[in-house]
Amino acid sequence: MEQRLNALTYSVPGLQEKVKLSVSGASLQEFVRALAESNGLNINIDPNINHQIVNNFQGETALNVLLFLSKTYQLDINVIGSILSISAMRNAAPVIPKREIKASYNAADNTLSYELNNDTLASVARKIGEVSGRNVVVPVSLQGKTVSGYMTASPFDVALEKLAYANSLRYHQTTDGVYVFESLVPGEELFINDSQETAVRYRGNSTQGMGGQQPGMGGMQQGGGNFTVYKQGNSGPQGKLFTIQATRSSLIDLIKRAAEDAGINYFIYSDIQGQVSTSVKDITFDSFLSSIFQGTPYTYRIENGTYLIGDRKVEGLRSSKIIHVKNRSIDTLIAMIPMDWKRDVEIKEFKEQNMLLLSGSGPQIDEIEMLINKLDRLVPMVLIEVTLLDIRKGTTVETGISAGVSDSLRTGGTLLSGMDFTFGAGSINRFLSQIGSNNSFNLGRVAPSFYVTLKALEANENVEMRSVPKLSTLNGHEASLSIGSKRYYRTETQNVIPSLQSQNIITEQFTEVEANLQIDIRPVVSADDQITLNIKVDITDFIGTPAENRPPPTSTSKFESIIRARNEDMIVLGGIERLENSDSGSGIPILSRIPVLRWIFSSKKKTTSKVVSVVFIKPTIIY
Repeated sequence: MEQRLNALTYSVPGLQEKVKLSVSGASLQEFVRALAESNGLNINIDPNINHQIVNNFQGETALNVLLFLSKTYQLDINVIGSILSISAMRNAAPVIPKREIKASYNAADNTLSYELNNDTLASVARKIGEVSGRNVVVPVSLQGKTVSGYMTASPFDVALEKLAYANSLRYHQTTDGVYVFESLVPGEELFINDSQETAVRYRGNSTQGMGGQQPGMGGMQQGGGNFTVYKQGNSGPQGKLFTIQATRSSLIDLIKRAAEDAGINYFIYSDIQGQVSTSVKDITFDSFLSSIFQGTPYTYRIENGTYLIGDRKVEGLRSSKIIHVKNRSIDTLIAMIPMDWKRDVEIKEFKEQNMLLLSGSGPQIDEIEMLINKLDRLVPMVLIEVTLLDIRKGTTVETGISAGVSDSLRTGGTLLSGMDFTFGAGSINRFLSQIGSNNSFNLGRVAPSFYVTLKALEANENVEMRSVPKLSTLNGHEASLSIGSKRYYRTETQNVIPSLQSQNIITEQFTEVEANLQIDIRPVVSADDQITLNIKVDITDFIGTPAENRPPPTSTSKFESIIRARNEDMIVLGGIERLENSDSGSGIPILSRIPVLRWIFSSKKKTTSKVVSVVFIKPTIIY
């Protein structure tokens, strides 16, 4: 009973106030009523209690007066809130002597020893405070709690920590050096973490929904789950570290609990829906939020140390950032950003400054910026030098007799051209024949004089240099060369329109025929300066002399190859062959058609030639 009243003194200070009452022959009912009025107490007494008392109390507390009356008249005092209910004691138990708390303190090494067995926490705290000289506070709600434990010569903080752990309590030391015991909130429990330290974790059961309605009933059951959140003993460089284990748990419950343990300020601007299952260890609060918000419409932002949490579209949570692209064109970079990443981000282009303005979700903007920085690399440019040669080999047969009259006939000519080759003509022809019959041939790095030799070959009667262009293109982009000519032939169409007088309408139309040299090259540069070339060659030529109003004959050669070469290597493409035939003649009309006589009165020329096209390609990487 004394413990009950002592626990009530914090909320009912009138029990500790002094009384001054003197009665003679009054009933116990009247005495109690006078005591309640003088000290501001709420007292109810059983009307069946009828004792006559004669007492005089001066300078004694109301608590001691009530204990005296209880012991003297065998009364029981129950506490309901701040109301004291007095009734006759039934089956009164014998008076048990006050239990002595076994606790000792050694100031030399700051160690505490205790042996407790169902002792009240208030008595234990009082005893520890007496022997150690330190203040230990127990809340009113815990003063009647009984505790048990045993420690011998343990450091003071460790002894209190293990006392709290053994009896499902938590404790902490305030900034003024006072030790305070606290009860665990619902869902909390004590455990030993991976660092072998006593820690508090939270096990929550969360259920979100609208009255537990099922889908299709005007609401949706989000489901329940459980989760565990606890703070590690050591904090990392970015703040406190957590271990979180959750199964189908509410996002909002997890966020609130982790924020409370981290001791941070936060605002939640919108309703956070959804559940999550996770198991992470040693994670910071920022990393935790970034992880659980992936794939959700929610985000967070830190402003003056306060976390602003809510929908990505809410004012104040939107972010904006300008990204300056240094090495690439913004047109190509925007096409590389996945569509899902751009869903909640608005992208504006500033082509004049090659910049992008991103506005929307902060985490998505950071993700896009990281991708752009990885893609924003210097693109090598490839200079492609192309040399095209036609090697002609053929025979010409010319028959007939020519006669005429001339005043003078000059004879003579040039015997030597004065050209000095490194190789003889036969060696050059054999070289050209060899590379002309191969599909591809890598000459490696050649000296600049190689081009002089190729130009000198142009004077040779069986070699014709068609073009020597230089093309430049970015890595992975196609470079094209097209050189050609057009010829036209006439076609006539006669239309007869039946009528009283038939009409013939003749329509002339000129149709074009193209003969082009088309080369397409797409270089791809690898990390070790190897160049892969995708080459397409399409050569079309006019051959022979077409008959009047007939389409001119053409020959076509196509070549397609993929080759790899080192930087500045010379690649030769050969084997592009085509045949050209020509048969022409002239003579005296009528006589040139009579057998035997036509050999005298006409001349004929028949030419058959084989043309092999050779392409020299030299790629050079330019950074």
